[in-house]
Amino acid sequence: MSEPTSLRHPTAAAVLSRSQIERIIKATKDRFDEQVEFLQQLVRAASLRGNEARVQNIVSNALVNRGYEVRSFTIDPTRIGEDPAFSPTTFELRNSTIVIGSKHSPREGGRSLALNAHVDVVPVGRRARWKYDPFSATLEGDWLYGRGAGDMKAGLAANLFALDALSAAGFDLTGAVQFQSVIEEETTGNGAAMVLAEGFRADVVLIPEPTDEKVVSANTGVMKFAITVQGVPAHPFEVAAGRSALDIAIRTIEHLRRLEQEWIAERPFDQPDFAGVDNPIALTIGTISGGEWLASVPSECRFEGRIGFYPGETPEARAASFERFLREVFQNDPLLKGCPEPEIEWVGVKQGGFVLTPGSEAEALLATAHTLADSSGRELQRFVMPCYLDAAVFALHGDMTSLVYGPIAENIHAVDERVSLSSLMRITKAIALFAAAWCGVEARPEQV
Repeated sequence: MSEPTSLRHPTAAAVLSRSQIERIIKATKDRFDEQVEFLQQLVRAASLRGNEARVQNIVSNALVNRGYEVRSFTIDPTRIGEDPAFSPTTFELRNSTIVIGSKHSPREGGRSLALNAHVDVVPVGRRARWKYDPFSATLEGDWLYGRGAGDMKAGLAANLFALDALSAAGFDLTGAVQFQSVIEEETTGNGAAMVLAEGFRADVVLIPEPTDEKVVSANTGVMKFAITVQGVPAHPFEVAAGRSALDIAIRTIEHLRRLEQEWIAERPFDQPDFAGVDNPIALTIGTISGGEWLASVPSECRFEGRIGFYPGETPEARAASFERFLREVFQNDPLLKGCPEPEIEWVGVKQGGFVLTPGSEAEALLATAHTLADSSGRELQRFVMPCYLDAAVFALHGDMTSLVYGPIAENIHAVDERVSLSSLMRITKAIALFAAAWCGVEARPEQV
């Protein structure tokens, strides 16, 4: 495939010339070593939930040094239950902030862009299982290892250095740009919700989650739950008189697996992208704890998990269906009948899914930017991501076109998470080209 000589769209005037494209790509390459060093700083700042202050200080300082107008704010817990963009939580965040850097164009009427990324990461598990320490940010060949390297600190670095490349190439955007560094993506999505609550909007938001250089065409809605079941405690001497809460929990999970299959079978005919996804619902039981003493029949067991549902339905309706299913199970299953009804808590993301409507100008420009950034000329592919994405908050509650497109990464949420540096380079080029095409650019006087 021959390389296009300019970045165009049928509904827009010519946007970037070959010379402008070459300058932006060169500027991206020239600063890539610095970008990798910055990414290593981010990964080494272990930002597990509630401990994001260090990494957000790094981000805030980087923005201040680049001349952004920077705001930091916390999540307002009073909005939970009042604002539909927010999800329930049982965790109090005292020192965790959202950081937003803004630059405004002196021109009127330019299209605005938000570049968003989250800094919170999931736990690492047993460190001894990792090839390298999970917060060492070790380089090996084309890979950078570490918790959060792929999900999604590489994307945050790509956002920052894509904008840096435009500046280094001698261009100013003619539309306003926001650099959003948020928290709580992994648990509630309330970081993104708070961004909207503070009044931040843009014509397009781009979120470089690790998507293997594809754009997300849709994601599933997600609900995170905790279920507590009660048994009848007993001494081993009277074991027959007891009912194990652990056994009740296992039986309940078996029924939830049946519910998962029922929900998978509800594939919407008007959303063909889901046809190729083996399990869009993806019931996951992530934690389980129970019992009081190793030689007693346990009286209580609690397990936590998540379950998905297709776009187009509200989480309230789907949650009601989930609760009704469990009530009926405890009424009808002979092994559960007579047990107290399970206690169901909603403890995290409770958000609908979104669909990226095909044919938007934003996606077309991103597709061209993607092709220009890759010397092989590969076309941009769409795919479904059957998990929660902050893009859903911006799409459903902010009415914003939400593009999710990021680098190749492996083992995210697993042992030996790593991100491909060559892929990160391509993504950074593509984001820079997309920002220039979407917002428009003008050369600084000394560059003309």
